Amino acid sequence: MTGADTEAVTTSGGGVSGDEARTALLALRREVAKAVVGHDAAVTGLVIALLSRRHVLLEGVPGVAKTLLVRSVAAALSLEDRRVQFTPDLMPGDVTGSLVYDSRSAEFSFRPGPVFTNLLLADEINRTPPKTQASLLEAMEEYQVSVDGIPRPLPDPFVVAATQNPVEYEGTYPLPEAQLDRFLLKLVLPLPPRDDEIRMLERHAEGFDPRDLAAAGVRAVAGPEHLRAGRAAVSRVTARPEVLAYVVDLCRATRSSPSLRLGVSPRGATALLLAARSWAWLSGRDFVTPDDVQALALPVLRHRVAVRAEAELEGVTADGVVSGVLGAVPVPR
Repeated sequence: MTGADTEAVTTSGGGVSGDEARTALLALRREVAKAVVGHDAAVTGLVIALLSRRHVLLEGVPGVAKTLLVRSVAAALSLEDRRVQFTPDLMPGDVTGSLVYDSRSAEFSFRPGPVFTNLLLADEINRTPPKTQASLLEAMEEYQVSVDGIPRPLPDPFVVAATQNPVEYEGTYPLPEAQLDRFLLKLVLPLPPRDDEIRMLERHAEGFDPRDLAAAGVRAVAGPEHLRAGRAAVSRVTARPEVLAYVVDLCRATRSSPSLRLGVSPRGATALLLAARSWAWLSGRDFVTPDDVQALALPVLRHRVAVRAEAELEGVTADGVVSGVLGAVPVPR
């Protein structure tokens, strides 16, 4: 029996097979498109993050539907979502929760913060000081929150979708490399093409309300049980030694780039393999190809490298360096 045959007969949580899970998760793009125009790649990126139990950094100028995208994905997956607007005066307890004194019982009780959800939208995460940014580190890495020395597990699934504005730096606190490394993907949401923008205006002219996704026709086409079945299937996706070596060679090549002051860490190599396995499964395969690695290399690696200041002055970008590495490292046959 082949790996694909095994997947077809194997069920996970809720009796959902791997094939059923794939079909339901692939239907997300069509469902989210009822509310969001033109961001199919970002929807796929969020699905890969949910399958991998990792987090996503969304970058784009204001008004490209970053918030609407996350809310639409949550609605189509029947997941609970919460939004936190990160501001300079936001405190760690405003995110994780805190102990509250109950005068009737004369005891302290824990009041959960918005982090206790399935899909947390951390809006403009770089507007809050490092102390509050750091409050998310334990949640993102350990999937728990410790308050007063007591660890409290987060729901499953739990994914942080953080947004940041790439053109406004006044009053912001750039994310440190240690926190950037916790994000599986950095997805760049560009301004829409002319035809897509016309479609957006047509929808609004017809009465589309971004606050009412149900009226837009967005419905749940998958759920947590499909994600659990998908994760089980992804865990069975294999990679040949040549493909593993290719992932390592790509990451090592960034460490010797003269344009970078920081290359990709071993955690980045692990993240690239993890994302490639999820993409291979979504593509209907139980093995990873070099094409899968190349398809995910840019969103997985672009935020894990740091360009030297003198190279930035010459117009060098992280995307350009990663693209150059992809073109220079030999591809296995």
